[in-house]
Amino acid sequence: MKIRSVQLNDWSAMAAIYQQGIDTGNATMETRAPLPEAMANAYMTSPQLVAVEAGTVIGYALLTAVSGRCVFSGVAEVSLYVDAAHRGKGVGQQLLNQLIIESETKNLWTLQASIFPENTASIALHKRCGFREIGHHERIGKRAGIWRNILLLERRSTQVGID
Repeated sequence: MKIRSVQLNDWSAMAAIYQQGIDTGNATMETRAPLPEAMANAYMTSPQLVAVEAGTVIGYALLTAVSGRCVFSGVAEVSLYVDAAHRGKGVGQQLLNQLIIESETKNLWTLQASIFPENTASIALHKRCGFREIGHHERIGKRAGIWRNILLLERRSTQVGID
């Protein structure tokens, strides 16, 4: 497996992996993946990472700015998805660790993750990579007609924003 920057032709595979996550019912509030073009425009341009095995994208990690306000310029939200056939094999951990390293080169001091409490694998992964639970949103939105809660996790850099 190799981790590299996203290329233009990766977005279709990434959208398919995102749809797999959507189909679990415990990865996102979304109900269907956006078109690859819309997906490409929804995230920060860097870092954008994919895990590739035998020429096939098997996972990805992206960041979204949490605010347009300059005081939050070093804060981003993680989006991390792994192909169903490759979950539980360390792909997500390698992607998230590399995303953390690259985020610090972009002067990001805090990474956040919003995760359904039922998604115990994602919570455990983020905690292994240095995230800690800082709170939750109760009944933040409906998914399939059911009110859902979200856990809030964050990782504060030990390299950036420490002054």
